[in-house]
Amino acid sequence: MRLVAESGLWSTPNGAQLVEASPLVAVLEISGAVLTFPLDDTEDESTDPVQIAFTDLSRADWLWRVLGESGHAALVTAASEANGDSIDVSGVDIVPGSLGPLRRLAIGHWLRRWWPASLRDGIAGLDRALLDAEVALLTADAQGFFTDDTLDSDVGELLAPHANALLMHLRTGDPRIEELVRAAAELAEETGVDNGEWPELALFLEDSSAIRQLTAPIGHRDDYALAAGSDTGRRGAGSISRGVASVHWAAVPPGIFDAAEDTVDWSVETAGPEVVAVVHADVIGPEPATGVPVRVRSGTVSGDGALSSDGRARLSIVDAAQQPMTESAAWNHDWPNTSVVIGADIEESRETRDRVRRWVRARLDHPPQDAFLAEILAAESAY
Repeated sequence: MRLVAESGLWSTPNGAQLVEASPLVAVLEISGAVLTFPLDDTEDESTDPVQIAFTDLSRADWLWRVLGESGHAALVTAASEANGDSIDVSGVDIVPGSLGPLRRLAIGHWLRRWWPASLRDGIAGLDRALLDAEVALLTADAQGFFTDDTLDSDVGELLAPHANALLMHLRTGDPRIEELVRAAAELAEETGVDNGEWPELALFLEDSSAIRQLTAPIGHRDDYALAAGSDTGRRGAGSISRGVASVHWAAVPPGIFDAAEDTVDWSVETAGPEVVAVVHADVIGPEPATGVPVRVRSGTVSGDGALSSDGRARLSIVDAAQQPMTESAAWNHDWPNTSVVIGADIEESRETRDRVRRWVRARLDHPPQDAFLAEILAAESAY
């Protein structure tokens, strides 16, 4: 095994850089390290392709589980004696299959953060309560890798908001859902989740007749809906210019915007003496778009503001001197190179998003053996 010093951390080659490569990687923070799994870079998952960035090698008490006891000792010794920017420990490598459960857990967190739900693309949303419940169970099973708190180790945080939603899921009568809900309820009791709705859920699970009374199939409900729709006819005849843009996924919080391309409509219009940019981004529930920044840039003119809950904004356009743009200047301006940025101003290519969509569609078309129940239900909802 070879480690190199990257950004002040010991990492397997390229480990530190890959953490920044989302959404093409699944990332998991465990005690003393961050694991990064390429999302679509391998067909043989048994080889455990992974990049490791050690945040604190002394906290990585789990290393013996993946390197063996002798490999763990050899790596720690080599790191303590290193006086350069790389370490080569011969004969030490990851035990095949040892990171499989962690890869699946990393994929679960990826699904929570990056799943590209889209009405336009026909990619169904994942049920958040069921997904979080299954991720919580996997986290509990991997406690040997979470000897102290990390970003991805909090079982209680995963479970706490979902007792009522899981109770409602029992109404479907789906035995797969009931099995998952029962396991989640037991875990919530073991870990002391104190949300007031969990005792009620536990009571229903203890009483089979109560579950039967709940069982009234209600069909599958996608956990998202387009807020306000795509109003392509809303612009006035006096629009000076118009166009479309795409939301960069890494620039915005998850669960807000439709993940398709060209879901941002913009126009430049006159409003009395003002020149304004009218922006609308397609929003998917349940989280509102309130306060997400939006910026319009076109050469030396610009407009800044924030979206409302339904993804709309009306921005005053100003010139390079931050003075209001005049109507005559707007008509004479070259607008085709206008950019509209939703959220953070970052670089992200359409090719990256297309790769993710291909990977997601493949999982929906042919769910893998270790697919999450939320994925399986989303796949079933397409038929």
